[in-house]
Order: sequence, then structure tokens, then C-alpha cells
Amino acid sequence: MTETAEGITVEGLRSHLEGGILRITINRPKRMNALDLGTMGALRDAVAAAGTDERVRTIVLTGEGTAFCTGADLAAAGANPTDPNVVMDTANSLIRAIVESPVPVVAAVNGPAAGVGVSIAVAADLTYAAESAYFLLAFVNIGLMPDGGSSMLIPAAIGRARAAEMALLGERVSAADAAHYGLVARTLPDGELTAHVDAVAARTARGPRRALALTKQALNNATLPALDDALALEKTGQVELLASADFAEGAMAVLQKRRPDFG
Repeated sequence: MTETAEGITVEGLRSHLEGGILRITINRPKRMNALDLGTMGALRDAVAAAGTDERVRTIVLTGEGTAFCTGADLAAAGANPTDPNVVMDTANSLIRAIVESPVPVVAAVNGPAAGVGVSIAVAADLTYAAESAYFLLAFVNIGLMPDGGSSMLIPAAIGRARAAEMALLGERVSAADAAHYGLVARTLPDGELTAHVDAVAARTARGPRRALALTKQALNNATLPALDDALALEKTGQVELLASADFAEGAMAVLQKRRPDFG
């Protein structure tokens, strides 16, 4: 880990603080910013620590290269098996850190968001996407169920019917459709995303910190009243499914780049 007054760099993660804006970048471009357990925990810790740092007035989350975050790194998980309870607890605490942060969290979805990457994006307070980005709840395609709070975060944003299509069919939602549905605040041409997010972040960073915190809390209380219950239910279901034959087949199919055969 490298730490300076401006930020922290750990394997898979980079952060930079300037003008009250903490920009946290998932930095695993060779894996399309898929998260291994260590990077997921580091991201949670960075977001949580920012909420207690009076210098931080806004957090921006984004991905390095052409992807935002394509979910869990199945190759890393296969090479280093971890207790599913630990994996789920880490994912859940990351989402709680984003939702409960007292400062606004802005997601700059610069490319594909899949799996828990969708949850990270939607858990943010202000989510903006590049036109080339897409959102994919890929869980069902590998024998799993949505996690990261997405079983509540997504219906809260776009309603049950469209959330069911995302979760049960496992098909991509384009950035344009995501904006139309209300999953994101706005889409921007790829070359304009960073400038727009920077302008939004600068505006919230200049705003009244306590008023923004209480406004965020009120909005979350109104729209995500049972988030903890959703996270607990997802953990129970996902721990079961992670030990299933369907997941073993689904994960192997992804690694072998073939269609899974669930029997």
C-alpha cells in the first residue's frame, strides 16, 4: 500500500483527494475491474474511512480503462477459495458503506457494470453512465441470485417488473434504457462523462455537508427501508447457491467461454 496526503493506492484500487473530492478508481483493467476479495474489502474500507474524514465532501467511484466493474472475479475465486459467508459479508458491508456514507457518492459508470458492479453503481446517490456502458445482472446465468442489495436497490429505482426482467433473464440493459427506466440519473457521450461527473462532484463538495447528509439519509429511509433485510436474505440464498452444482457448472462455463448446461 502507498499512502500520501492526496490518497491511497493498494493493489486493485487507487484513490485521490483534491478539493474535497475523493476519487476512488477500481484499478484492475486486465480483469475488466472484476473484484477479488481483497479489492472489494479495500473499496469498502476506503468509502467508510472517507465518511469520517472532514476533508472529504464528495466521493466519486469509477473504473480504470473501459469497464466500471464486472462483478466478482471468478478466476481469482477459483484459485483462492474463500468461505462464502466471508465473501457475502464483505460485499454487504461495501454496499452499506456506500449507502450510509454521510457524503454524497457519485458513480461514473464508464463502461460495463455487471453483477455486484451494478449494485455498487446503483447504491451511489448520483449515478451517471457513458453511452457505451451497459448493466447486467449476470447472476442467473451462472446459477446464482442477485446480491449486493440489488434485490432492493434495483426495484426501488425502476420498479418490480423491469427489475424482474433484469434478474430473471440476465440480459444486458443499455445505458440509454437504464436512463429511461430510472436506473441512472443520466447518460452522457463517452467523452463527456468525466467532465459532467467532475462538475456534479464540485457542486456537492461546495454544498452544506450536514444538510446533504440528512437529505441523503431521508431519501434512503424512504426508498430503502428494508435494505438490511434484503442483504440478509441475499446472503442466505447466495451461500446456498455458491455450494450448488449449478454454480459449479455456471462458473466453469464462464471460464471455458461456453454456454452452461444446468441439466
